[in-house]
Amino acid sequence: MKYINSPIQEINFENHNIYIKRDDLLDTHFSGNKARKFYYFLKHDFKDIKKIISYGSPQANSLYSLSVLAKIKGVKLDFYVSHIASFLKDNPIGNYKEAIKNGANIIDLSKLYDEKIDILEYIEKTILASEKSAIFIEEGGRVKEAEYGIKILADEIKTWAKENNINDLNVFLPSGTGTTALFLQKHLDFKVFTCTCVGDDEYLKEQFLKLNSDESLHPTILKREKKYHFGKLYKEFYEINQKLLRETKIEFDLLYDSLGWLTLKKSSILNEKKLLFIHQGGILGNKSMVLRYKNKYFK
Repeated sequence: MKYINSPIQEINFENHNIYIKRDDLLDTHFSGNKARKFYYFLKHDFKDIKKIISYGSPQANSLYSLSVLAKIKGVKLDFYVSHIASFLKDNPIGNYKEAIKNGANIIDLSKLYDEKIDILEYIEKTILASEKSAIFIEEGGRVKEAEYGIKILADEIKTWAKENNINDLNVFLPSGTGTTALFLQKHLDFKVFTCTCVGDDEYLKEQFLKLNSDESLHPTILKREKKYHFGKLYKEFYEINQKLLRETKIEFDLLYDSLGWLTLKKSSILNEKKLLFIHQGGILGNKSMVLRYKNKYFK
């Protein structure tokens, strides 16, 4: 599978000229920030490895990306989840559906979750202890190996900026674990901004520290206007997503990008310097999200 340098496109949104790094276009099946995070595993030999083990949401972008990686490498994928909704089981859609098509083994640990047992601890102490030929990739790709592909992303941005005589630039991307933003800041001289999409700002800082204890190399977290619960439906998320689609002809992710754009609008960085927004993919997950939004707000 060929890995390509994703294009950078200039758009105008609400009278702001913004550059978009189109990592959603990297590849039909292996794109976005998960392609960057898992590129190390794609390029390196899987000698003696027969299985990938990970965990997260049954509609996580990482589930689908890991299922593609496992298929390419000819190994199994065991993906642990805390719960699978009965509706999703009966009506597979989005990342869940496509991961199953790729042969992913999605394991429901809802009984353990109900008993207040920590899933990560259970996997590490029970599952991994008995697996001698598996690699474990933490939720959302928060692993040191992610730096390999994200450095390539940083190099692409630096090359583009040099070719276009851009000496001062702000880079923005919304964060889950913050892995991409963290390693981007490490390898870029430009300032990297992000916002918290999962948990609060303290949670995101904790994720940064797990990978790099030097806070001077951490990205800058923009404050959100209000508190949002990850995965919950907010009408303003859907509205800005549709407005972006109308004005830019680009489909953005409903979970992360919508909150990212809302946060950007309330910040000052739109008016400070040229801005590069990293489009991290995740569009496959929109299929199930749009159905949920239409069912709740647009019956």
